[in-house]
Amino acid sequence: MSQQSDILNELNDRSREVFRRVVEGYLESGEPVGSRTLTRELSEKVSAATIRNVMQDLEYLGLLDSPHVSAGRVPTQQGLRMFVDGLLEVQDLDQSDQQKIDATLGDNAGDVGAMLDRVGSALSGVTRGASLVLAPKHEAPIRHIEFVSLGHDRAMVVLVMADGHVENRLFTPPPGQTPSSMREAANFLNALIEGKTLSELQTVMRGEIEKRQQEIDVLSRTLIDQGLAAWADDGDSPERLIVRGRSNLLDTGQSEGDLDLIRTLFDDLERKRDIAGFLELADQGEGVRIFIGSENKLFSLSGSSLVVSPYMNADRKIVGAVGVIGPKRLNYGRIVPIVDYTAQLVGKLISDRT
Repeated sequence: MSQQSDILNELNDRSREVFRRVVEGYLESGEPVGSRTLTRELSEKVSAATIRNVMQDLEYLGLLDSPHVSAGRVPTQQGLRMFVDGLLEVQDLDQSDQQKIDATLGDNAGDVGAMLDRVGSALSGVTRGASLVLAPKHEAPIRHIEFVSLGHDRAMVVLVMADGHVENRLFTPPPGQTPSSMREAANFLNALIEGKTLSELQTVMRGEIEKRQQEIDVLSRTLIDQGLAAWADDGDSPERLIVRGRSNLLDTGQSEGDLDLIRTLFDDLERKRDIAGFLELADQGEGVRIFIGSENKLFSLSGSSLVVSPYMNADRKIVGAVGVIGPKRLNYGRIVPIVDYTAQLVGKLISDRT
């Protein structure tokens, strides 16, 4: 980030304006921007040859790229990141966009899942992109836990809450787990529950592990020293994800290659690959965050961008996130305030229910 800031600070006014107009032109049209186009738009009158020299310098710095033999340029991922961090002008939330979101989410009746499904539909409709909504986990005290094996690499945990709420979550069990070992694990956890929430149960489990860690260390040290054993730690905590607006990404006039990348993106989403880390993207501070292309491993193959913001409950605890997926040439200045407003609205609706 600091290196990009240094590069931006070192650009003179002409180079900075050329760079900004190339990026803005690309985000608007999706097409390379040429020197002749810029000669008509720049605030100072300079020749096309001068602009071409500036664009070559920007390409040398890794900020622009030439996709074809034409003279037009497009921003690189590094260039887009520098533009978003240093030159992006975030617009005020458009009143019509706000009204559409408010109208869709105005009804706070029904369960949280239905409300968040409407959030996804609203975001997708307003932005013409694909929306992501990470639903909060139910944190009522647990009455009973059950593990159900669905195959060698697929299982489901059934959580029965003290308030009568029942929640099913799919997960990938560690290798070697059998239906009988899952029953034993459920029996062990049920003996510890005693009205605890899932997070409280996790705290108890960590305490149990810490109590026995010294004993385990003593017993296992010899085996480890002899190379007969080794520690292994593999955790997985998949989140529920709501995806809306798939057709929006598949109907944007993009090339067949782009469509193949987008289909790859949705294949990843539907298999819930890397979803466990989705909330962590937004859990590093308040406000909207922007991930471009390979900056987010979930979208590294598709080259898509993600604009995401966390939402909080009444205790100011981050419990979920909302976001919009689109091509790298998203209208970031318009999307950012929409995502920010929707996240704040969802947080308020969640807080009003508690």
